[in-house]
Amino acid sequence: MSVRLNETTTIVDRMVNFFVEHEDLRTKQWFLSNAPGPLFMILGAYLYFCLYAGPRYMRDRKPFELKNTLLIYNAVQVLLSWVLFYEGYKGGWGGHYNFKCQPVTYESDPISMRMARAVWLYYIAKITELLDTVFFVLRKKQRQISFLHLYHHTLMPVCAFIGVKYFAGGHGTLLGFINSFIHIIMYAYYLLSAMGPKVQKYLWWKKYITILQIVQFLIIFVHTLQIQFQPNCNFPKSIAALLTFNAGLFTYMFSAFYVANYKKEAAAQAKLAAKKE
Repeated sequence: MSVRLNETTTIVDRMVNFFVEHEDLRTKQWFLSNAPGPLFMILGAYLYFCLYAGPRYMRDRKPFELKNTLLIYNAVQVLLSWVLFYEGYKGGWGGHYNFKCQPVTYESDPISMRMARAVWLYYIAKITELLDTVFFVLRKKQRQISFLHLYHHTLMPVCAFIGVKYFAGGHGTLLGFINSFIHIIMYAYYLLSAMGPKVQKYLWWKKYITILQIVQFLIIFVHTLQIQFQPNCNFPKSIAALLTFNAGLFTYMFSAFYVANYKKEAAAQAKLAAKKE
């Protein structure tokens, strides 16, 4: 029993040492970046509110309108996504980075630090996006809080934290770069939608945002998978494998969402048109 306990302790110690030794010292003291505890507390409170406390509080209340709040929130998210896309472009993906293999540089030169700051800001952005779900709860839009929605909003801050803590730059940042571009379009759509029915009737392109998201994950899937076939690429293959798995899973989930919602909607419209004839 004592031997097994010692072996377990040794394994845990090795894991702790591995994570301590590989942390990015440049970002260690940045807000919410030193340890995962505060993030997990935020995510725990988020899930508790969105799944239990929030719906219970709203049960016998009228939904909040939140029009002005949503206008401001979505405008801020558009601006933030644009800044992230621009910084990702200037920090590497505008020509300095290699699509096939881009190792992480832990240097403190201006370009490397620019990308590191962009990774941290992306992490903060993912935390602020938890408000998407909070607003759904307050507006009693519980049907929009699907498993995909919760999984996506919970996992992305965790992945972003790992990026800030250990890999604030390099190959994995393409995800944030492309994702920020998609979010410019997505939050612009939400901003216009929040303006009311007079504008909403012109927003026919929502399904194409989902298509862009699927394309995004397919690109990341290929981009990270290729690392496994490059023995000389100095980017952690374990992290690349995790990103590949996650991109593949999101591709499947978003594709299933697209089929379930837009294909059925098209079929229903076709039936309605046939009846009118």
